[in-house]
Amino acid sequence: MGMISLGTNAPLVSLRICRITCELGLILVVCGAAFGQAATQADGFDALASRAASARDGERLDEAVALYRQALQLRPGWVEGLWSLVTVEYDRNDYQTAAQDFEKLLPLVPKDGTARVMLGLCEFELGRDEASLGHIRDGLALGVADDAQLQQVALFHEGTLLLRGGQFKVAHTTFGQLCKMGNQSDAVMGGMGLAVLRILPRDADQVAAGSADVVPRIGHAACLSSLKKYDEADGEYEKLITAYPDFPNIHYAYGLSLVESSAIPKAVEQLQIEIHRNAKNVEARLEIAAALYKVDSVKALPYAQEAVALDPRLPFGHYLLGLLLLDTDQSPKAIPELEIAAKAFPKEKRIFFALGSAYSRAGRREDAAKARETFEKLNQASTGDASASY
Repeated sequence: MGMISLGTNAPLVSLRICRITCELGLILVVCGAAFGQAATQADGFDALASRAASARDGERLDEAVALYRQALQLRPGWVEGLWSLVTVEYDRNDYQTAAQDFEKLLPLVPKDGTARVMLGLCEFELGRDEASLGHIRDGLALGVADDAQLQQVALFHEGTLLLRGGQFKVAHTTFGQLCKMGNQSDAVMGGMGLAVLRILPRDADQVAAGSADVVPRIGHAACLSSLKKYDEADGEYEKLITAYPDFPNIHYAYGLSLVESSAIPKAVEQLQIEIHRNAKNVEARLEIAAALYKVDSVKALPYAQEAVALDPRLPFGHYLLGLLLLDTDQSPKAIPELEIAAKAFPKEKRIFFALGSAYSRAGRREDAAKARETFEKLNQASTGDASASY
């Protein structure tokens, strides 16, 4: 057999073949080393993860934190490990570090309500009230239905934060939810009492000096009302009013309960007593106006006007006054009141519905169309509550 000739370029071809062969060999060596390193890291991660879990289960928390951190350095996106780490940090009362790590966890579990609630609880302990309230409410909205205990803890902290911010009406609703869940602990009854008596937590001791049992007892009566046990609630309130007739806002609290039971004449009577005791009581006036709205708007109107005159900064007062003016055929006067409310509550569809009606009755067709368009958009999504800050 004759030899195959490579031609005059044979040396060059040989060099190319040699170079390619060498490069392939180098690639195989490098890849082999990389695969070996990856396998070693996997073995190291698995070992660290196992040791971390054992330390956590054995309540060797300091050791568990160190091991979880080492494992997360090897695998930063390890959700289960990050969850375990932040849980251990929370159990150690290391709220600052836990909050920082929850911030890392949230992008990995964007639909997890529990993670947001836990971050909010950390922020609560750190005194970051605004951020805490936001994360707790976001978490509850996403849902923590699989953990009834955490849900109650979250609601209690939400209620407490609302009280601190003076959002008594919403706090009343929140503590009412706890009552409906069967939680009538001393802490919940105390929070409910503060809400219906409109007492800031920082002022509780001073207001209740010499009558420390009033707040939780009022809370218990309000809890009965939230459970629609109105006869029992009335009995409790009557006892308390007999024993403490001059306690601040006690008649107001009873009035709220009577409004809930639709005992409007008696509710108005109690709220008027509160106004007689405190001539500058804005909230009692607003409750009377709201209770009489659609029942007797003519009688309700002066109470709303007085409330707005006493506190023109209260958006809910302007909203209620606007409704009453609209209901008594005073559309031109209703418009500026409703516009103030709309600026304060831009996501509250009811305000824009009323505003659209007021514009229409006043002949402002273009403005009416815009208000109704806004109403329709808001109607497709969840909305706020126009009484949120009241």
